[in-house]
Amino acid sequence: MEIFREPRVTLIARPEFLEPEHLKVRWLGESTPGERLAEYAGRLCYMSQHNPVNRTTADYLENIKKQGHGSVLEHSVYVLLIEGISRSCSHELVRHRAGFGYSQISQRYVDESHAAFVVPPAVLGDPKLEAEWTKQVAEAQAAYVRAVEGLMERYTWIADKVHRRKMAREAARSVLPNATEVKIVVSGNARAWRTTLELRCGEGAELEIRRMAVACLGILQREAPALFSDFEIYVADDKQEAARVTYHKV
Repeated sequence: MEIFREPRVTLIARPEFLEPEHLKVRWLGESTPGERLAEYAGRLCYMSQHNPVNRTTADYLENIKKQGHGSVLEHSVYVLLIEGISRSCSHELVRHRAGFGYSQISQRYVDESHAAFVVPPAVLGDPKLEAEWTKQVAEAQAAYVRAVEGLMERYTWIADKVHRRKMAREAARSVLPNATEVKIVVSGNARAWRTTLELRCGEGAELEIRRMAVACLGILQREAPALFSDFEIYVADDKQEAARVTYHKV
């Protein structure tokens, strides 16, 4: 039985910016395609492609965030593969709708006989609590296996084996705990990511989704620093990482 103690976040897609030959911007400073795309959209609104005040992309986007003109950030979409989070965590994540798309592992089709489980952050580091938790999820997984086997026998009259397995698994999954590990692909534009990270990286957020959000923030800051530079990761009083933002809900 595989146990996850922290999430695993991987960037799997980023913006590609194709600048029109007939309407070019006078770029200053280093920048990524996603950052340039946001700047390009902003400059188009005022036809300021000639960059009259000689701003670098980082300076331009800093002013965008300061002024709260977040709509131009919606053009830059980043896609993350998130693994090692629990099903309860993913249910919290998918509540963020505007600007996001989700594709999550299906328990109806995927055999969870060898499912992984995610230790709640509050349990980590306490040997007694971890041992009891491990015992509980192991028993739940064993119950799932028994249920699948029993249901496969009950549905022997179904000739299509794929459909039979699906019917068995969709019923047996009811005994699996919220701690069952989920893999999910999440696409979101930069504005949507910023709003979600502001909410979920804060000290008031549930610990597991906060841990996941901080991991996502780290990836996005490395990929597009000018879009997420005003987030600061720090260690909170509870000894867990959190993050605060300078410009709120741009």
